[in-house]
Amino acid sequence: ALSREEAARLGLDVELIGSDCATLNLADASVDILFCHQTFHHLVEQHRALKEFYRVLKPGGYLLFAESTEAYIDTWVIRWLFRHPMHVQKSADEYLEMLREQGFEFDAQNISYPYLWWSRSSDFGLLERWGLRKAPPVGQREETLVNCVARKPVENAVP
Repeated sequence: ALSREEAARLGLDVELIGSDCATLNLADASVDILFCHQTFHHLVEQHRALKEFYRVLKPGGYLLFAESTEAYIDTWVIRWLFRHPMHVQKSADEYLEMLREQGFEFDAQNISYPYLWWSRSSDFGLLERWGLRKAPPVGQREETLVNCVARKPVENAVP
């Protein structure tokens, strides 16, 4: 209701659709871009949802994927404050492999690994903030977040 009100206030013509990620009420190849921010670590049926995202994306369409990894979700502070389906949590590499297996294309330049202070369970990045330690570089740490701009190939219209 608030989104509808805000769109009307801004004079925007929008269509709001409520749906389960694994059963989207959208036609095949009807979406140009899907923005998926911090969604998959909440989903039990991750593969079904990704298949559905692939289905509704137009050939050449983009999935903007930003996700917390198991290394972050399985920390004491997150487990204490929130509930997540722990049996489906994945590493950054496992999320990227899941995207590839579904048929999405991307290169290293389409991936980033934010290493935000709040995603570190041991000290919340305080030692780096105080200048007592440098954050380990990508490839020498367990990634807590992964971002990927993945493209549905033009030649694969429907999975």
